[in-house]
Amino acid sequence: MTMPTLFVSHGSPMLAIQDGPAHRFLKGYGATLSKPAAILSVSAHWEAAQPTVSTAGRPATIHDFSRFPQALFDIDYPAPGAPDLAAKAAGLLRAAGHEATTDAGHGLDHGSWVPLSLMYPAADVPVFQLSVQTCYGPAHHLALGQALRPLREENVLIFGSGSLTHNLRAFFTQDGSGATPGWVADFADWTERAIAEGRTDDLLAYRETAPYAVQNHPTDEHFLPLFAALGAGSDGKGKRVHHSIDGGVLAMDMYRFD
Repeated sequence: MTMPTLFVSHGSPMLAIQDGPAHRFLKGYGATLSKPAAILSVSAHWEAAQPTVSTAGRPATIHDFSRFPQALFDIDYPAPGAPDLAAKAAGLLRAAGHEATTDAGHGLDHGSWVPLSLMYPAADVPVFQLSVQTCYGPAHHLALGQALRPLREENVLIFGSGSLTHNLRAFFTQDGSGATPGWVADFADWTERAIAEGRTDDLLAYRETAPYAVQNHPTDEHFLPLFAALGAGSDGKGKRVHHSIDGGVLAMDMYRFD
């Protein structure tokens, strides 16, 4: 079984417990996929100087946030790890020329467990993570995904978790009750077209080619998992499977690459 790859906008940690379009979509989407043997999550919330793969057998649930309801801190997502597949992933990265390493102590940050707790609430699919390297940019992450593509043939779901838009200053300074600003809608629409048309070069240069790119992504890290998912896909094209807006400015778009 060859698994697709996904890019998921995880938004706020409240996604795990608060009803909304993205919450409802993720709760139903896992059942539409064949059950994977394991999930490799490329999360925006694990940054490391070099590509690092988590090899923990029982990864802890990391509550890497503050000032949220206690109900979020009470969540434990006890999915097992996949040490053998994680070691294989590190080997694939090294074979492709990346200086990859492993970490047996890293758990699952909220970029992983929040969306996965909705897609696979039984926590019965092994999960391991790959870090991002924000300073290396989109092309590096596209190459990481390309190197990891063989894992799809082993029924591994490669899962990029970030955010289609991620201007937190705007998120926290407006009330979210008005219409979606043009700078958010235009960026989301441009990204959908570029992915559907396979315009990889434009996507790689998104900070220069996309409308309002810097306004939507003051820093790169939440967009980089998209490139890992794109690189692990087969033909450079993808399909938007969900679109909604959280808090007025966080586009919760999700993409599938086959």
